[in-house]
Amino acid sequence: MVTEFDELENQIMAEMKRIYTETVIDHAMNPRNVGSIPGADGFGSVTGACGDTMEIWIKVKDGKIKDVAFWTDGCGTSIACGSIATEMVKGRSIAQALGVNQGEILEALGGLPEDSLHCTLLAADTVKAAIQDYLALKKEPWKKSYRR
Repeated sequence: MVTEFDELENQIMAEMKRIYTETVIDHAMNPRNVGSIPGADGFGSVTGACGDTMEIWIKVKDGKIKDVAFWTDGCGTSIACGSIATEMVKGRSIAQALGVNQGEILEALGGLPEDSLHCTLLAADTVKAAIQDYLALKKEPWKKSYRR
């Protein structure tokens, strides 16, 4: 039996599929690597032009990102961008992960509407901030003790 709720849900999904790719919808509704990493080797927090904030934690072993997690207070597009960005950098070397950019995230998602493109920049900038924090702490590891 199809209820009014089911019908409304189907209409919303049809509209989402008209605007977003399957990849965007999947990562927005089933985000990967959500949460935080206690004792992370690097942490980045960036607030984008739209007001969304994204945070990324990384764990590094042998020069490669072994674990990564993210959190955002943003919209579904921000969630999708954070999710796919973390998937993209996991297992990469620090140098390779630093190369992840807005265009690469956009391509991995299969595109976004023009008014959502800033979310890809937010994710790329947050990845870079986490890596820069890791590199700074690597030079001065004692600072990790004073982190909140």
